[in-house]
Amino acid sequence: MTTLSEVYRNDPITDHHIIPLDFDSIDEVPESHTWPRFDEPINKIQTHNIKDPLIPVIDLASPNTRNLIGQACETWGMFQVINHGVPSELVKNVEYESRRLFALPTHEKRRVLRSADGATGYGVARISPFFDKRMWHEGFTIMGSCVDDAKVLWPHDYQRFW
Repeated sequence: MTTLSEVYRNDPITDHHIIPLDFDSIDEVPESHTWPRFDEPINKIQTHNIKDPLIPVIDLASPNTRNLIGQACETWGMFQVINHGVPSELVKNVEYESRRLFALPTHEKRRVLRSADGATGYGVARISPFFDKRMWHEGFTIMGSCVDDAKVLWPHDYQRFW
């Protein structure tokens, strides 16, 4: 079985598909990020063929979890998970660190920019090359430990990531 890291190494992408837009340095939407407008109202698009317009909630204790996740992915592309067993304190800590990361200036976040053949680090979604327009997105992918990136971003305050 091929790992995600192996796929990324074997199929590198170009820098312009990695580096997110510096939202603080622009005054208007650049052409590279201007997506076509839909004629339909957004609420009609979101609820087309969907019985319940709320994001699906998946209970991991449910006996048919696999089917529910598959259906949510096919219908919505997202879902909320409950009964996952992750302590709420850990969830709060992850949310805090995420906010701290994305509050950094763009030039600092770029210090941990994902490489063209890499799977982890700061950058845009790996699927961006499949679209004609660039995404209004920035993200940070973690696979395994993020201690090395934390050392770069917070050299005097990375111990919390151990």
